Amino acid sequence: MSRAEKLLEKMRRNPRDWRIEDLVQVAARQGLQVRNDGGSDYIFSAPGVDLHLSIPSRRPIKPIYVERFLALIERATSTELEPS
Repeated sequence: MSRAEKLLEKMRRNPRDWRIEDLVQVAARQGLQVRNDGGSDYIFSAPGVDLHLSIPSRRPIKPIYVERFLALIERATSTELEPS
Protein backbone atom coordinates (compact mmCIF):
# COMPACT_ATOMS: atom_id res chain seq x y z
CA MET A 1 0.00 0.00 0.00
CA SER A 2 1.49 3.35 -1.03
CA ARG A 3 1.81 6.39 1.20
CA ALA A 4 -1.02 8.12 -0.70
CA GLU A 5 -3.34 5.15 -0.14
CA LYS A 6 -2.51 5.14 3.57
CA LEU A 7 -3.24 8.87 3.74
CA LEU A 8 -6.58 8.33 2.01
CA GLU A 9 -7.57 5.69 4.55
CA LYS A 10 -6.53 7.95 7.43
CA MET A 11 -8.56 10.81 5.94
CA ARG A 12 -11.63 8.60 5.80
CA ARG A 13 -11.23 7.71 9.46
CA ASN A 14 -10.40 11.23 10.66
CA PRO A 15 -10.99 14.31 8.46
CA ARG A 16 -9.24 16.68 10.90
CA ASP A 17 -5.79 18.28 10.82
CA TRP A 18 -4.71 17.71 7.21
CA ARG A 19 -2.43 19.86 5.10
CA ILE A 20 -2.95 20.83 1.47
CA GLU A 21 0.19 18.89 0.51
CA ASP A 22 -1.47 15.69 1.74
CA LEU A 23 -4.57 16.33 -0.37
CA VAL A 24 -2.46 17.11 -3.45
CA GLN A 25 -0.53 13.85 -3.01
CA VAL A 26 -3.70 11.78 -2.66
CA ALA A 27 -5.32 13.59 -5.61
CA ALA A 28 -2.36 12.80 -7.86
CA ARG A 29 -2.51 9.13 -6.91
CA GLN A 30 -6.28 8.99 -7.52
CA GLY A 31 -6.06 10.67 -10.93
CA LEU A 32 -7.61 13.99 -9.92
CA GLN A 33 -6.53 17.23 -11.52
CA VAL A 34 -5.10 19.88 -9.21
CA ARG A 35 -4.85 23.54 -10.11
CA ASN A 36 -3.40 26.48 -8.20
CA ASP A 37 -3.25 29.76 -10.06
CA GLY A 38 -0.99 31.41 -7.51
CA GLY A 39 -3.75 32.21 -5.03
CA SER A 40 -4.48 30.67 -1.68
CA ASP A 41 -7.02 28.15 -3.02
CA TYR A 42 -6.40 24.83 -4.73
CA ILE A 43 -8.99 23.56 -7.19
CA PHE A 44 -9.55 19.83 -7.48
CA SER A 45 -11.47 18.20 -10.32
CA ALA A 46 -11.81 14.83 -11.97
CA PRO A 47 -12.27 13.92 -15.62
CA GLY A 48 -15.86 12.94 -16.29
CA VAL A 49 -17.17 14.47 -13.06
CA ASP A 50 -18.99 17.79 -13.23
CA LEU A 51 -17.87 18.79 -9.73
CA HIS A 52 -14.97 21.13 -8.96
CA LEU A 53 -13.81 21.65 -5.41
CA SER A 54 -12.00 24.75 -4.20
CA ILE A 55 -10.06 24.29 -0.95
CA PRO A 56 -8.25 27.08 0.89
CA SER A 57 -4.67 26.09 1.67
CA ARG A 58 -4.70 27.42 5.22
CA ARG A 59 -3.51 24.98 7.86
CA PRO A 60 -5.14 22.89 9.11
CA ILE A 61 -7.79 22.31 6.47
CA LYS A 62 -11.29 22.30 7.92
CA PRO A 63 -12.90 18.84 8.10
CA ILE A 64 -15.78 19.84 5.78
CA TYR A 65 -13.30 20.39 2.94
CA VAL A 66 -11.68 17.00 3.54
CA GLU A 67 -15.13 15.35 3.52
CA ARG A 68 -15.98 17.06 0.22
CA PHE A 69 -12.59 16.01 -1.16
CA LEU A 70 -13.34 12.39 -0.24
CA ALA A 71 -16.77 12.68 -1.90
CA LEU A 72 -15.09 13.93 -5.09
CA ILE A 73 -12.76 10.92 -5.04
CA GLU A 74 -15.74 8.60 -4.56
CA ARG A 75 -17.57 10.16 -7.52
CA ALA A 76 -14.44 9.98 -9.68
CA THR A 77 -13.78 6.33 -8.89
CA SER A 78 -17.42 5.33 -9.33
CA THR A 79 -17.50 7.12 -12.70
CA GLU A 80 -14.46 5.13 -13.81
CA LEU A 81 -16.18 1.86 -12.88
CA GLU A 82 -19.45 2.56 -14.70
CA PRO A 83 -19.75 1.16 -18.22
CA SER A 84 -20.14 3.72 -21.00
